Formats: sequence, C-alpha cells, structure tokens
Amino acid sequence: MDAPAVRMEKIDAVTVVTLDRPQVRNAVDADTARRLHEAFLAFDDDAQARVAVFHGAHGHFCAGWDLQYGAHAAQEGGAAGLVAQLEFDAATARPAGPMGPTRLLLSKPVIAAVAGAAVAGGMELALWCDLRVLEEDAFFGIYCRRFGVPLIDGGTVRLPRLVGMGHAMDLILTGRRVDAAEALRMGLANRVVPRGAAREAAIALALQLAAFPQETLRADRMNAYEQWGKPVEAALRAEWERSRERIADGLEGAARFAAGEGRHGSAVVPAEAGAERHARDVVPAEAGTHGAARRSGPPPARG
Repeated sequence: MDAPAVRMEKIDAVTVVTLDRPQVRNAVDADTARRLHEAFLAFDDDAQARVAVFHGAHGHFCAGWDLQYGAHAAQEGGAAGLVAQLEFDAATARPAGPMGPTRLLLSKPVIAAVAGAAVAGGMELALWCDLRVLEEDAFFGIYCRRFGVPLIDGGTVRLPRLVGMGHAMDLILTGRRVDAAEALRMGLANRVVPRGAAREAAIALALQLAAFPQETLRADRMNAYEQWGKPVEAALRAEWERSRERIADGLEGAARFAAGEGRHGSAVVPAEAGAERHARDVVPAEAGTHGAARRSGPPPARG
C-alpha cells in the first residue's frame, strides 16, 4: 500500500505536515493540493496546536506543480477546464489555492523545513510559510519560467514583500537557482542548517515559539501581516485595536519578570506549553492509518 501523499504528526503543541510523493520529488497534483489545504485547516482549527512545521519527505521540499498531471488535465478539459478548477471559491472564507493552502492566512505560524528543491510552486509554498529553515544544500528557483507556467500561488505577492522588488524581479524574470547561502543573505531564508537537519531544526524552533504566550504572539503576527497596504495611521490604529486586549497579558508577564523569571535573557516557558516531547502520533492527513516507513531518495522530478 502506498504511503499517503500528505500526513500529519503531533509533537507536543507542534503539528508536522509532511508532503510525501517521492516519485515526483513532492510535486503537487489536484488531490495532493486538496489534502494539503485540509491538513492546514485542521491545524488551524486544533486548539491544542500552536505552530506547524511543513516538511517534504525523501530529501526534497517540493518540485512545484505536477506537470505530468497538468499535461493530462490539458488533454481532458483544456485550459478553460483547468482555469475553472483553480478559480477562487467565492462561497468560502478559506479558499484552496492551486498548490493547496496558498490562499489562506492562518491564525497561527507555519515554519517551512526545506531540504533539496523548493522550486516553482514549491517555492511559493515555502513563501506562504512564516519562516523558512533551509539545509545548506537546499535551493529555491522559479523553474516554471522555463515552461511558461505562471505564478498563481502568491509568488508575485509574497516574494517582493519578503525580499524587496529588486531581488524579486531578478528571481521572477530569470527563474535562476538560489542556493541557501544567497537565500539567507537576501532574507529569503531565516536559518541555514547542515544537510539532513532542517526538519529537526524547524521543530526545535516551533517548540520555542509554542512556549511563548500565544495570544500576544498571534496578535503581533497578524498585525504585521495586515499592515500591508494601510496608511501608517490606519495601521497603527489597527495594531492598537487588536493588541489592547493583550495588555493584561503583558502585565502578567511583567509580574513574572519582577518575581525573577527571564532575567538576563533567560528563557521563560509558561507551564501550559509543555517542554517535553510526547510520543509521536503519525497519521495521514485524512485518516487514522500510520504512514509508511521512509524510503530512499526519489528519481528526477517533474520540474
């Protein structure tokens, strides 16, 4: 029996979502996109989950949209049929994107653990995440430039906001490869770790975020996202309106500091966060069966 294309794993307050299609370097077809969308909605709706880690199995994050699937879809219904499938769903407040979750703004952070290729739509998935932890030999690239496949999962929106228009235009127009060291310099990566370490490093970072007071963390995160496009005065007012409810949390934190917690930059771990990892519960995104064991590296992918 084949392993599920998307599976979920819970480690304390961290949810790990793993993309597992080794035969195509984790390229995404319509069914996989649906499963990714459902997985991240489940994470966002889970009151016990605080941070997610998005990981690609078998040494690659994601090679983008599955071009073999696209070629088949073109034969079945042509471009018009595919466009109809990918349209925004006006009937839902949480629409799915072509690659799955890319039209969502979740209420909680997601960290990308990037190994190997994160290219084309796979790069757009990484850009959708709040933070990106790259292995030292991982790479980004808008490789879909070669085949005329447009960026329709937020790449033209999130990339300029993340690295500035100059870097974004370079990457969007040339489609060139960006290795981890350059990604770190331009702000595309937040951390670079040794080969094979991205998943564990991202989980460690997620556990760190999960240990902070959550309501304040989520308010600050959402304010940072929602300030885009607002005049400064309007953005400042919106920041205050959301964060005024967190003043009491800040006073509680001040009292803990006065009592001796967190002095000289030492860690403060709220009692409810849970510092120890629980036993790992690995399940497919849509079912309760256990995923298959890790297999060897995949053959060349779709591009």
